[in-house]
Amino acid sequence: MNRSRYFRRRAVNYLLLSLSVCATVFGLGWLLLILGALVRDGVAGITPALFSQMTPPPGSNGGLANAIVGSLLMSALAVLVGTPIGIFAGTYLAEYGRHGWTAFVVRFVNDILLSAPSIIVGLFIYEILVLQMGHFSGWAGAAALAAIVIPVVVRTTENMLLLIPNSLREAAAALGTPRSLVIRTVTWRAARAGIVTGVLLAVARISGETAPLLFTALNNQFWSTNLNAPVASLPVVIFQFAMSPYDDWHRLAWAGALLITFAVLALSIFARTLETRRS
Repeated sequence: MNRSRYFRRRAVNYLLLSLSVCATVFGLGWLLLILGALVRDGVAGITPALFSQMTPPPGSNGGLANAIVGSLLMSALAVLVGTPIGIFAGTYLAEYGRHGWTAFVVRFVNDILLSAPSIIVGLFIYEILVLQMGHFSGWAGAAALAAIVIPVVVRTTENMLLLIPNSLREAAAALGTPRSLVIRTVTWRAARAGIVTGVLLAVARISGETAPLLFTALNNQFWSTNLNAPVASLPVVIFQFAMSPYDDWHRLAWAGALLITFAVLALSIFARTLETRRS
């Protein structure tokens, strides 16, 4: 009886292991196919002109310099605004109001924002900023991206702070250290790598967002760093060029997609490396 039960458990274990391996291979296979298609069709467009020339009209040579700069400007502004808000909100949830009703409401709203489609965020910013300003702008695009950054940083910051042993807080408090100083010098320092990982993951999240920028920053085919006007962005230009019937635009769209993909991949690998070192 025991022997038959042993062999049955071994068979179930091998079955589940085989299914897990097959699922992993299936997922990695599609990932390799996507990366292979991007490299095959996009590597030809990675030239110096891609980073030095503006988006061209159909049938002309050009690059994506204005779109790259616009994406960098809006993403940097979104991270500068969203990161402090996310860190302080996550710190409140983990250190001050961990079991209060306010923290429950904040977590609930944050979970909704994490799972909400980005186009909803774009429509919201369109309603409260674009319509009030009377025109599309880079400020509105940065605000939409910041609204996506904040919930990611909040969740990561709270989770990282909750992993810090309470004995560290108690040891610092036993010396008469105020809670604010304990947070700054003990818990934040101990969770620093995890918080940075969350910020990097948030940057990776907003790097390829197209829908919110269509409703906020729109696009601009010319070189412009004026955030009070429509600004070009790499995801929107890729969308526009990929939907066009022009082969030269398709080539630039593939090159831009390859650029975003490998930038996000590099950020994700770096974030995982930081998380591994912290562990």
